Amino acid sequence: MRGGDTRASLTDVSELRATVSALLPGVLADLADLVAIRSVSALPAHHADVDASADAVALLLCDAGCPDVVIVREGGQPAVIGRWPAPPGAPTVCLYAHHDVQPTGEVALWTSDPFVVAEREGRLVARGVVDDKAGIAVHLAALRAFDGQPPVGVTVFVEGEEEIGSPSLATILERHRDRLAADAYVICDSANWQVGTPAFTTALRGMCQFVVEVRTLDHALHSGQYGGVVPDATTALIRLLASLHDEQGDVAVAGLLRNDAFELDYPSDRLRTETGVLDGVGLIGTASVADRLWSGPSVTVIGIDAPSVAEASPTLQPVARARVSVRLAPGQEGAAAMAAVKEHLVAHVPWGAHVIFSDPSHATGTTVALAGPIADAARAAYAEAWGVEPVEMGQGGSIPMVSDFQRLFPEAEILVTGVCDPDSRMHGIDESLDLGDFGKACLAEALLLARLGEGAAS
Repeated sequence: MRGGDTRASLTDVSELRATVSALLPGVLADLADLVAIRSVSALPAHHADVDASADAVALLLCDAGCPDVVIVREGGQPAVIGRWPAPPGAPTVCLYAHHDVQPTGEVALWTSDPFVVAEREGRLVARGVVDDKAGIAVHLAALRAFDGQPPVGVTVFVEGEEEIGSPSLATILERHRDRLAADAYVICDSANWQVGTPAFTTALRGMCQFVVEVRTLDHALHSGQYGGVVPDATTALIRLLASLHDEQGDVAVAGLLRNDAFELDYPSDRLRTETGVLDGVGLIGTASVADRLWSGPSVTVIGIDAPSVAEASPTLQPVARARVSVRLAPGQEGAAAMAAVKEHLVAHVPWGAHVIFSDPSHATGTTVALAGPIADAARAAYAEAWGVEPVEMGQGGSIPMVSDFQRLFPEAEILVTGVCDPDSRMHGIDESLDLGDFGKACLAEALLLARLGEGAAS
């Protein structure tokens, strides 16, 4: 732990604010050390780094005074569970984050080494600096504010395979249910409305993903000799993928649902600025921006196997394949959505081409009710820390463990928070963290623990 004995009074907000502020340099140094560990769960070459990352998280929890820290592995990547027992009459809060990260993409496109934190214009830049090693750092700051003696029971759960869909999470939750049981779950892996305005996520889209392969020939042919008569797989695949959207860009798959509309206004000009849409390029879809992002489905072709431009030859290709990612309206069941998309593709394949599906995965999205005394305490804590009221918003991405927590612990309150903002570029080049929002998130979580402890003591 970097920092001395700086335990704050539960009732003095100004003292707690000063305590967290004093702790931030040490917490940020520990965040930089975590970022330096290349814990890319999707790449087998980095699985030893994922192990090292789990070890580092466990050591940080021990240094923070956690009396019970274990690393668990249930057939997948390692997760860390640390537990502080609840004082008499106090609730237990489970603080979630994940220590694995996405691959960097083309390193040459980064403006600095992706695994060395760089500070630029009030932001830290590195892979995993916001998604989601910042979540770990927020939890550490909040716990250090009480010098290893939080006013409530705390369980810290840091997963190691969120970026690959959490394949062993359900097993971890089932086998370690007693360790992970809590009155509330704070999932620090989402985003805020904008820099300076905190948010609680109340809707998360589900997803399904698969590889679709199209075959038209048993071997390649000269395109000049047979082109115009014999169909090639690449063109057939392109036509098939195009059928997934209508002319306005709305998803054209029957059976994919759309939820109720969001009241939060998301101006299209703000969206264009935040996302870098080029001048003259239109947005797709016809509902409001918020509804297109959070309430309805989207379909994205995230990869194609076909000859590259550099290696192209005048050839009719016998086979082509694509990986398709579908985001689903909150609450739509993943397996049913997968079946609907497959049925659509089989019905729309051109020229009788053969279609094969492989490598499927799916997860159901969910809604998260922001209601109850712990949610009320959280609203107040976040408003105090940021100086503005938090908003409720959706997320177009998927956080599958939310529905797992809801299923296993139906009586618990769930708070989905985070330190990302519209310019954080999660999963992309130059992923970044706003330092101002990071400090406010640390204070907000510390305030929440303090207020829940006060409520138990009163």
